[in-house]
Amino acid sequence: MRSRMARVNDRWMSIALSVLLHAALLGALLYGWLRFRQPPRPAPTLAIEARVVDARTLQGAPAKPAEPTPPTAAEPPAEPEGPPQPTPEELAAREQQRQQEEAATQQRLAEQQAAAAAAAEAARREAEQRAAAERKEREAAEAKARAAEEQQRQAAAKEQSEREEDLQRDLAEEEQARRARAGPALASWQSQIAAKINRNWLRPPTARAGIECMLNVTQVPGGEVTEVSIGECNGDQAVRESIEAAVYRASPLPPPPDPALFDRHLRIDFKPD
Repeated sequence: MRSRMARVNDRWMSIALSVLLHAALLGALLYGWLRFRQPPRPAPTLAIEARVVDARTLQGAPAKPAEPTPPTAAEPPAEPEGPPQPTPEELAAREQQRQQEEAATQQRLAEQQAAAAAAAEAARREAEQRAAAERKEREAAEAKARAAEEQQRQAAAKEQSEREEDLQRDLAEEEQARRARAGPALASWQSQIAAKINRNWLRPPTARAGIECMLNVTQVPGGEVTEVSIGECNGDQAVRESIEAAVYRASPLPPPPDPALFDRHLRIDFKPD
């Protein structure tokens, strides 16, 4: 925009200088024409007739005859003042030069206008291209945002569906486990675990009849025991330690008859007698 304004200012400055130049040229031509149009005025001369008289003549002496006065020479014509009046050829040459200067000025103005128009057209095209590029970038960004939003929506829907499926599966497993625990299968499995622990128990000398201890057993899938703690127990410390060692020796524990019965944390009522 600044370069465009600078070109416009240069154009107007060229026009003003051209107008001032032509005005000065026309004024000089007009002054010369008015100056040389007036006819030359002859220089003023004084015509005086006189006779020379000798002093002796005035005193009575015979005077010499007067010499004839030489004829006055004609004065040369006065030369015209100022520069000579231009000839028609010079006037024609000056007019031709003026026309050439005007034509050159017009050509410069036309070239400046064409350059300004070309610059304006280039700026307009550049602005259109920039606007088109920005529009494409905006559309691409919007399309990318919509695709990301759609992908997030699909991922959320899939995750929600998977959660619902997991919930339904967990509910089904819990229901199956509840029904299994309500039947005789759970009691039978616990009896098998207690029997295996009893087979691996080494009775200490301090053990007495009627021992009953509540065992808290943690296992992993496959029956491997990872932790044992003794709850309520009527045996002494030696009995408690021997029962704990028997649980580890009984690992892996017998698997449940129904996979729905599997539980990581078991409570087993151990009665060795």
